[in-house]
Amino acid sequence: MASVQQVGHGGAEPATDISEDELYKVLANQRRRFAVHLLKGESGGSVEIGEMAEQIAAWENDVDVAEITGSDRKRVYTALQQSHLPKMDDAGVVEFNKDRGVVEPTPALEDVDVYMDVVEGSEIPWSQYYLGLSGVATALTAAVWLGAWPFALLPEMAWTVAIVVAFAFSAVTHHYYTAEMRVGGDGDPPELN
Repeated sequence: MASVQQVGHGGAEPATDISEDELYKVLANQRRRFAVHLLKGESGGSVEIGEMAEQIAAWENDVDVAEITGSDRKRVYTALQQSHLPKMDDAGVVEFNKDRGVVEPTPALEDVDVYMDVVEGSEIPWSQYYLGLSGVATALTAAVWLGAWPFALLPEMAWTVAIVVAFAFSAVTHHYYTAEMRVGGDGDPPELN
C-alpha cells in the first residue's frame, strides 16, 4: 500500500490505492471491520445497507440473523448510514450510494488483503514466536558445532533437519492461522472466532 490516490466524488474515477493510515482509521472500528469483512466475503458484489445492518447486528449480538430484534437492526443501520459508511466512502474503500441504499467495494478495498493478528490470553505474537525459534535454533547450532553432550550423539545433519522441520511446521501453522484471521474470508469475522 503506497500513496493514496484521492479523487473527488463528482463522477471521477475511484481511488485504486489507500494509505496505511487511512486503512487503519477505517479498521479502528469494529462495525467498519465487520462491513469490510462482509463486502470482501460477498465476492466483490454490492450489498444493501439493510442486509449489511442485519448481519452486523447478528455478529454483534452473537445470534443468527433471524434472531435479531428490530431495535438492534435499526441501531446498526442508523450508525452505518450516518457515520461508518460515509467515512469509508471518504477513505475510498467503498462506494456508498445513500439514495439507493447500496454499498460496493472499491478496487482499493479489493486489492487490500487484511488479516487480524488477534493475541488472546497467554498467546504470543508470531513475531516473538519466530524470534524465540531463531534463538533456539542458534543455540542448538552452537551446541552441535561445539560438540556439547547430548547434542554430539546425533549427526549434524539430523539437527539440521530438525531445525528445518521446526521452521517448516511453524510456517504452515502460521499460514493456516493467518488464513483463519483474514478479513473477508468465509464465515464470521476473525474476532468472533
